[in-house]
Amino acid sequence: MHRKIVMEMKGRVKRLLPFCLFAFLPLPMQGQHLLTLDSCRAMSLRNNKQLGVSQLKQEVAANLRKSARTKYLPHVSAMGGYMFSSEEISLLNSTQKGALSNLGTNAGGMLQGLGTGMMTQMGDLLGQMGVPAEALQQMSADMQQQMQQSVGQVVPPLNAAGQRIVDAFRTDTRNIFAGSVMVTQPVFMGGSLIALNRLADLNEQLVSHSADARRQAVMYATDQAYWQVVSLKHKKRLAESYLALVKKFDHDVQRMIAEGVATRSDGLSVSVKVNEAEMAVQKVNDGLILSKMLLCQMMGLPMNDTITLADEDAENLAVVALQPQMDVEQAVSNRPEIKMLDSSVGMTKQVTNILKAGNLPQVALMGGYMVSNPSLQNGFEKKFRGCWNVGVLVRIPIWNWGDVAYKVRASKGATAIANLEMQDVREKIELQVNQNTFKVEEANKRLTMAQNNIEKANENLRTANLGFSEGVIATTVVMEAQTAWLQAQSQLIDAQIAVKLAHVELRKAVGDL
Repeated sequence: MHRKIVMEMKGRVKRLLPFCLFAFLPLPMQGQHLLTLDSCRAMSLRNNKQLGVSQLKQEVAANLRKSARTKYLPHVSAMGGYMFSSEEISLLNSTQKGALSNLGTNAGGMLQGLGTGMMTQMGDLLGQMGVPAEALQQMSADMQQQMQQSVGQVVPPLNAAGQRIVDAFRTDTRNIFAGSVMVTQPVFMGGSLIALNRLADLNEQLVSHSADARRQAVMYATDQAYWQVVSLKHKKRLAESYLALVKKFDHDVQRMIAEGVATRSDGLSVSVKVNEAEMAVQKVNDGLILSKMLLCQMMGLPMNDTITLADEDAENLAVVALQPQMDVEQAVSNRPEIKMLDSSVGMTKQVTNILKAGNLPQVALMGGYMVSNPSLQNGFEKKFRGCWNVGVLVRIPIWNWGDVAYKVRASKGATAIANLEMQDVREKIELQVNQNTFKVEEANKRLTMAQNNIEKANENLRTANLGFSEGVIATTVVMEAQTAWLQAQSQLIDAQIAVKLAHVELRKAVGDL
């Protein structure tokens, strides 16, 4: 019975043991990130400020292109204004105004003069006929009185009528209100509108290619920083392994010194190697910290954040020696720098077309509605009245002292400069592709040689340790073998990273990054 209880307790302990071990495992640190190369690239692209500027430039270029499209469409504008003048416009001068205002008075004087003359002639005629003088005087007085009464009745109405005429001719233009709505439709602008829209399209393409070039540069810099961290992490592990190796060797030498087999000079030499190995570990550790800080800054993470790269703890970097396929024409067609220069050449040509349009006729249709107060449709009226209007505007340049011709020549010179720059960059890209192809081939050769040297260095170290343990090899030979093993391991890491970076540089050279 007692044995059965013990067996059950052992079974329970076996079942709980995995959970207990899991509970005592160290938890991941707060803020630690495991990052692959692709994730580092993505974070760098999101964080890069210049890429943000490039995106804003693309939006600006797109809006400029849309703005250029609106030049084909009719434009509507409205205008209004008010003007106060101290004097109004007068259609009559002062003499004419005075004559019209005294129209009745002037007419009465004329009638009185005419009546007096008529009565004088009539009196002379009646006197010759024998009419007495007293009768003639009485009759003249009666007629004079009647005429004055008639003139007195005619003068005020005529003066009032004349004043109304004067008032009717008043413009009252001291306060002027005016407004208009105008529609303008371009018909022919000498080809400037077509060139302007093509220029906007090329500018948008130029900004887009510039953003691609910036994106490739960010990815290339991220890859360099990533593989730098991986290289230093592997070298740190190598330095720690070398430190452990020389410490073990130092322990063996110290024991042999105690037994009288080795000399104290041998012990001091090995101790110096231990110190050098410790300094190497510290140096590579500092470099690793700085490289991670740089990578964090590029990705937008806090520089003291703890990150772990997917390839830094790998035993083997899985480097495949790929044979590069050189295609210069593909590189030229893919490189954003060539596309940018090609867009620049096209832009200079469109600028030339815009300048040439300055010597060509321009035709536009115009129409609108205009309103004013005072209005003129029914004389000068203190009312708001308006009217519709349509028309054609034609502009024909005649003489400008060769201004447009000089500008066209300057623009053609800019086009020639852009073509030369594009040819120069094309040649440099061809050279860059050839150089990077050669670098890939050299990196592959270095990797093969480093792998062969590893086997020899391992065998040399094994043989030296065996001979030292047998007492047939001196400590200096062992230390030389250890140094050779360290150099071989370091060269292998450098060769593996060189292959990675050479492939990245080649992809960037051919525009495929």
